[in-house]
Amino acid sequence: MSDDADSGTRGGGDGAEQDPGPYPIEGTALVKTAALASVPAARVPKLLARVQADLGPRIDAYRRRYERIAVEADREAFLVEPDHWEAVGDRVGLSERERDAVARAHEAAVERIGSGSGRRTEFDTALEIRSGVVIGVDADGGDGD
Repeated sequence: MSDDADSGTRGGGDGAEQDPGPYPIEGTALVKTAALASVPAARVPKLLARVQADLGPRIDAYRRRYERIAVEADREAFLVEPDHWEAVGDRVGLSERERDAVARAHEAAVERIGSGSGRRTEFDTALEIRSGVVIGVDADGGDGD
């Protein structure tokens, strides 16, 4: 499989519907989530954009409270408590299935980041007891909005 799925996926759909906005999940992680989610694949980007809109402005709080496990130019990854996604889902108004799809997408993105940095085993072990969160940031260090 090529990395073609990485290009054009972040922040938008396939062009068939309106761009749901930016979100930090892309490529293989997005495809894996869409294939395994219990919500229609076409809804996953919109859900991720809604969650990013909630998490982006909170990134400084995440930096203070949680273990930051990766920093990239356009996103940061954190390890959070296992029930983290319940609170996010309540704030954003996600159903249980939507929340599970979003959590799965963030976990897949953390795994992908781990693979790319040679830390996959470490990240996989951490994800056994914690959840992963990936928050998009602007190139200038902003909150991703």
